Amino acid sequence: MNQNTEISENKKRSTSVGSYVLRIFLALAVILLLFWFGFTFRLREGSCAIVLRFGAARDETSEAGLHLRLPWPFETVVTYDARLNYLESNFLETTTKDKRNVMIQSYVIWQISDPLLFHNSVGTTGSIDSYIQDQIFSATNSVLGSYELQNLVSLETESLKTRQIQDEITAVVHDKCLANYGIEVSAVSILQLSLPDTNLSSVFDQMAAERQKDIDTIIAAAERDANKIRSDADAEAAKIIAEGTTSAAEIAAAAEKEVASIYAAAQAANLELYTFLRELDTVSSSVGSGTVLVISTDTYPFNILSSYSSMLQDDTDAGNTTVTKDLEYILSKLPESDRIALTEAIYGLIKNADTANTVK
Repeated sequence: MNQNTEISENKKRSTSVGSYVLRIFLALAVILLLFWFGFTFRLREGSCAIVLRFGAARDETSEAGLHLRLPWPFETVVTYDARLNYLESNFLETTTKDKRNVMIQSYVIWQISDPLLFHNSVGTTGSIDSYIQDQIFSATNSVLGSYELQNLVSLETESLKTRQIQDEITAVVHDKCLANYGIEVSAVSILQLSLPDTNLSSVFDQMAAERQKDIDTIIAAAERDANKIRSDADAEAAKIIAEGTTSAAEIAAAAEKEVASIYAAAQAANLELYTFLRELDTVSSSVGSGTVLVISTDTYPFNILSSYSSMLQDDTDAGNTTVTKDLEYILSKLPESDRIALTEAIYGLIKNADTANTVK
C-alpha cells in the first residue's frame, strides 16, 4: 500500500514539473512574439522607413533588415517605396516663343532620396503625383517660352532642339522636387506632342509657306547658276569664234602671200609660165562644179586650153617640153593632195578642150 502511494506521488510530482516547464516555454514564446512584433520592425530591400514617436519623426533608415523600436502606442513605423518610379503627366497646353499653342504630355522618372523630407512635405505616396505634375507644368511653361515651334517640330535637323529643351526642364524639376519634396528626378522627357485643333490649319499653312520659301530660294539659286553658265558658255564661244576667225584670216593671208611668192617666182623664172598660171587661175575662179559654159575656145582666157591642147597634139619636142616643164614646176610647189587634184583637173580641162577643137 505504501509503495503504490509513493508511485502515485512521484507521478504527480513529474506531471507538475512538466506542466511548469510547459508554462515557462509558453511564457517565453509569448514574450518573444511580443518583443518581435512590439519592439522590432523589418525593412525590405528597396524601401525606406520613418520611425515616429508619438507622431513625431525620431529616425529614418534605408537599410534593409531588422530594426528596433518601441511598441505601439509609443512608436510607429511608416515605410515608403524607395525604388525608381514612372509617372506620365496630363496634357499641358502651353505657348512657344513665336506665340504657337502646343499640347505636350511628358513622363518623369523619380525616386525618394530624403525620406524624412518626403514624409514631412508629402506624407503619402498617393499625393506625390500631383506635386510632380505641378512642377513639370511650371518648368515646361517657363522653358518653352524661350523656344519657337520649329525647335520642337521641323524637317531641318539643325533647327530641332528637343534634347536641349528636355534637359532644361529636367534640371528645373530636379532642383524643385529635391528641395521641396525630398525626391530625385532623373529624367523628364516629352512623351507626346500635338497641336490644338484651332491651330492646326495655321501651323500647316506656315509650314507650307516655309517649304515654298525654300523652294523659291533653290529655284532662284539654280536660275542664277544657269545664267552664269550660259553667260560663260557664250563668252567662251565668242572667244573661240574670234580666235578661229583671226586664225583663219592669218592662214588665208599666209596662203595668199605664199601664192603671191609663187607667182612672183614663176614670173621671174618664166614669163610664159606666169601668164599661164594667171590665165589658169582666172579660168578656175570663173567656173564651179555646177557651171555650164558655152564659149569659144579661142576666146581669152579659155584659149589656153586650146593652146595647150595643140601643144599636146604637137609631135615636136618643143611643144611637149614646154607643157611638161610648166606642169612640173607647178606641181613641185604644191602638196601631194593638191598636186594630184590639180593634175587631174588640168588634164580634164585639156582633154575637154581637145574634144572641142576636134568637133570644131
